[in-house]
Amino acid sequence: MTPNASAASAPSRRSFLASTAVVAAAVAGGVPLLSACGASDSGSGGGTSEGKGVKKLLPAFVASNVVTPDLPSKNGSAIGFTSKLDLATLKTSVPKKLGKGGKVSIMSPFWGSPPKSDNAYYKAMNALIGVDVAWQNQDGNTYDQKLGAVLASSDIPDVVVVPGWNMGGKIPSAIIGKFADLGPYLAGDKAKDYPNLAAIPSDAWQRCIFGGKLRGLPMPSSYVPNIVPLYRKDIFDKEGYEVPTSADEFMALAKEITNAKAKRWACLDMKWTAFNAWGVLSGSEKSLGWNLVDGKLINRIETQEYLEALEWTRKLFAAGYVHPDAKLGKSAATDPGPKFAAGEFLIYNQDISQWWSRTAEQATQNPAYKIWGMDIFGHDGGDPTLWAGEPANIFAFISKKASESVIRDALAVANVTAAPYGTKEYMLTNYGVEGTHYTVKNGVPTKTDQGNNEVINAYVMVASPAATIAHPDFPDVAKAQVEWQQRMGAFTKKSSFYGQQITEPSRYTNLSNDFEQLEDDIVRGRKKISDMQQAVSDWKSKGGEQLRAWYQKLLDDNGTATS
Repeated sequence: MTPNASAASAPSRRSFLASTAVVAAAVAGGVPLLSACGASDSGSGGGTSEGKGVKKLLPAFVASNVVTPDLPSKNGSAIGFTSKLDLATLKTSVPKKLGKGGKVSIMSPFWGSPPKSDNAYYKAMNALIGVDVAWQNQDGNTYDQKLGAVLASSDIPDVVVVPGWNMGGKIPSAIIGKFADLGPYLAGDKAKDYPNLAAIPSDAWQRCIFGGKLRGLPMPSSYVPNIVPLYRKDIFDKEGYEVPTSADEFMALAKEITNAKAKRWACLDMKWTAFNAWGVLSGSEKSLGWNLVDGKLINRIETQEYLEALEWTRKLFAAGYVHPDAKLGKSAATDPGPKFAAGEFLIYNQDISQWWSRTAEQATQNPAYKIWGMDIFGHDGGDPTLWAGEPANIFAFISKKASESVIRDALAVANVTAAPYGTKEYMLTNYGVEGTHYTVKNGVPTKTDQGNNEVINAYVMVASPAATIAHPDFPDVAKAQVEWQQRMGAFTKKSSFYGQQITEPSRYTNLSNDFEQLEDDIVRGRKKISDMQQAVSDWKSKGGEQLRAWYQKLLDDNGTATS
């Protein structure tokens, strides 16, 4: 979900929108998939959220027993629900209104046209919480500019949402300087005053530590890599194609599928899947590009596996098995859905959320259409080695200038928005008011036009429950998604810096900027593997070795995330 996203992360901001409650309004029916920076040494020196006393800063974890999922979390997966939704049996997770009637201003990124401030959804949520939330919605596409300006000023809203992809530059140090320590309200057993917040996994809370203090409210996500090789199962079944279990089998299948004269190609750019197949460390954030191997810190770009994954992807392009749009780079900028639905290509890798969203798109117009997810294979046909992604990557912060009453009211908001699936609070947060914003038929909630216009991009940004997948309209997809995560989670490892908020010293800010473009040029045949080898050599001499020493000191001072 950052400009450098790859194997274990969503590749763009659009993927975030497709994988969280934010886009529930965009597609009628179904409950969406819920997804989903700190420095102990602020400023240009950088730092990490991990410290020897970090555990005492975290809220005590108290699992929610309000609702029992049909599919419990396993191997880091989301929890899953496959039953029809019965509004008569919805549970209550917030029996007592915690808000004290105060006013809380919240600035958050917004994609689309914000509704009027007095709309029925906002009124219902505020009445449930007992807080008068005043939304300051900002264009999500230019949010980084607005965020920088606001944090540089003295006039900061009570609550500010900061996505992980906007954590660059001076933002981490601004977070430390401008936002409150929530430890006095949430650390340890204090979190039990807010049961839905206490039920958020500890890994997600650790990502909220900035400057040695608990400052953020998280949107948790499964740490299992979220890039799935999606394929047209209906066409595979019809043609008798076998799902590949190795890189060689994939290459052979791609040859069998491709018929340029018939306008059919095997796939789009499979670079992200290649990285997973070869066990390349995630590059979604620079901290995740490093791992301790045989006593030495190694960056992903230094590994032989990294080069082999690029070379395999290059061969797919060179053989003509990749759709021409991807060769031109169009697939990253345009929606691949229509050409995938038309059968112009049969495989592409994207965020797991598209398993459901593509299914929903085609359900009425193409009943035979069936998208499914391949298990990630080890390149040699053995088990894959996958690397954990971040357990949270969107955060809400409360102003340091906020009074205790405002902080309490903001936490009351978060305690409602973090309510689990199957509760009244979840339905109101994600769907609005029954009859006004949605209707339910045969256990499937469907947004009305008013719901599509009002119940978007707001309260879901403050805090969320543990990662959850539930699609009452397509329960088989929800089940398959969770089970895919469970299977892949069995092969997922945590790197030395897993779950830590890393702020690199500013002198290294641009050190890795050109690598993603170079990767894309190599796989498309515009550059050679030797160009990458030279780039890695240049990276080392221009600061990579010093950066390695800096990361080593973090390990020496704080230990590894897995120790």
